[in-house]
Amino acid sequence: MRSSEGNTVVEGLHYRTGEPIRVTLSGGVIESIEPRTASGIAAGPRIAPGLVDLQINGYRGLDFNTIPIAPGVVERATRELYAEGVTAYYPTVITNSEAGIAEGVRAIAAACRSDELCRRTIAGIHVEGPFISPEDGARGAHAREYVQAPDWDMFCRWQEAADGLIRIITISPEWDSSPAFIRNCVANGVTVSIGHTLASPEQIRAAVEAGATMSTHFGNGAQLMLPRHPNYLWEQLAQDALWCCLIADGFHLPDQVLKVAMKVKGAHAMLVSDAVYLSGMPAGEYKTHVGGHVILTPEGRLHTAANEKVLAGSAQMLLWGIEHVVRRGLASMSEAWDMSSARPAAFMNLPERAGLAAGAPADLALFDWDGDRVHLQQTYKSGELVFDRTKESD
Repeated sequence: MRSSEGNTVVEGLHYRTGEPIRVTLSGGVIESIEPRTASGIAAGPRIAPGLVDLQINGYRGLDFNTIPIAPGVVERATRELYAEGVTAYYPTVITNSEAGIAEGVRAIAAACRSDELCRRTIAGIHVEGPFISPEDGARGAHAREYVQAPDWDMFCRWQEAADGLIRIITISPEWDSSPAFIRNCVANGVTVSIGHTLASPEQIRAAVEAGATMSTHFGNGAQLMLPRHPNYLWEQLAQDALWCCLIADGFHLPDQVLKVAMKVKGAHAMLVSDAVYLSGMPAGEYKTHVGGHVILTPEGRLHTAANEKVLAGSAQMLLWGIEHVVRRGLASMSEAWDMSSARPAAFMNLPERAGLAAGAPADLALFDWDGDRVHLQQTYKSGELVFDRTKESD
């Protein structure tokens, strides 16, 4: 990285082509991308768009679902996420009381008002629940006492508390009021995602007709036993209008499910972390407000202390998911990276959808790939260097 006449110049290898390039950043955008032709320049980090995560519950002990959210938590989490290459994300508030959700989204909105980096990095808020299935299995770890049918007036009160920042809501379309609620959301610019559901295929089709466009952590928040067919998983895969979010940590979904979903959905398959606040923390036993006593293994798997077969959420970030699908031969590095950056940005119609291109936001991640692990070197947000591994190790 070097500066020239007020511009920042970043040199490395294009993450898709491997060709040496010079990227000039100016005024928060990519001014130009030019080939480098001098001799001896075939090495260097790969240059890629910053990662976009549609679902993050917390990171490194900083939780968006411990209500009230303590002062500084959102600001600190946003800065910590730069070390994971994340330059845009949707903090996720899960099922709670009406007042609890209002308080959570209000705190996130306040951070966006007062902190410039939060304002630039938080693309919106994702509310997951409480309009989900009340049944065990489909409900996951969400508190049964707060689960209820979709309520538009309640949602409007949350949106007011959030300064209009709620951009995604996960619901189950098994409720009679779901189609009308979905239509209201879509008319007001809110993306509706299907998740934690026991909906029939007919109810899923009705939700798609009403405007639902995404599946939340497909294959999870589901019963252990399902009819062979029809069922709500097949129906979601069959609906071309539904983009599919996948947790690719190697624990939530078998490789076969990832492979099938990615083949069926193609360019509409996306990776998410759905990371809980224990992501980025050392292995060990923890006591949480949602899952009780849980264990984070050295291998990165988070499960309940009472039953190691029961997952207690995702403890890994997008970089881990990218590594997994590439390592397992499910996707190329460039495709896995796009599933975690340009695709979710395109789905949410963010400026970052342009990816690595002139005129796009100067949100970049520079990394090395050793065939097994991604080694993030630098992260830029709006042209500003917000993470530098060389400085971290000083």
